Amino acid sequence: MGKQCMCGNRRAFANCCEPYLQSVTAEGSSAPTAEALMRSRYTAFVLGNIDYLMATHHADYRPNNRTNLQQTLRTTRWTNLIVLSTQKGQRKDKSGTVEFVAAYRPKRSIALSATRAPDSKNSDALAQLHERSRFVREESRWFYTEGDRLPPYQPKKTQPCWCGSALKFKQCHGR
Repeated sequence: MGKQCMCGNRRAFANCCEPYLQSVTAEGSSAPTAEALMRSRYTAFVLGNIDYLMATHHADYRPNNRTNLQQTLRTTRWTNLIVLSTQKGQRKDKSGTVEFVAAYRPKRSIALSATRAPDSKNSDALAQLHERSRFVREESRWFYTEGDRLPPYQPKKTQPCWCGSALKFKQCHGR
């Protein structure tokens, strides 16, 4: 088995997000569900794949330039993804939403809503993005439209921590 995919799906990258990321420049396949697109977009953020991020952002909502996206990629190191819920977004649906929390480390000061690790004292502190993203399907392709930032996510004490540490929340960021 090859390198594990960054999207948290526990599958090999080659059998998970890689075919979708290749679909922009080659004859790859498109993500079959809103969640698969969201996971592949997260992976594109991890890898800095601006072409994929732009191509999978619906034209009616797509930023006019790449400057903000390039700034985010330069100043953020994404470290973990947890999909919390999905509504619709299946192969035959026309729309869907995916709620997720993504952990990241800012490389420099950036303006994102964040929850910092309790013991962090430097600019490389762990933070999170909690969002409910909206997607639409046109013909056979899913597109990201926009998302709503949500308050910091706090799992129950016995659930895994959002940071990806493999510890329970109460033993990690819930202290």
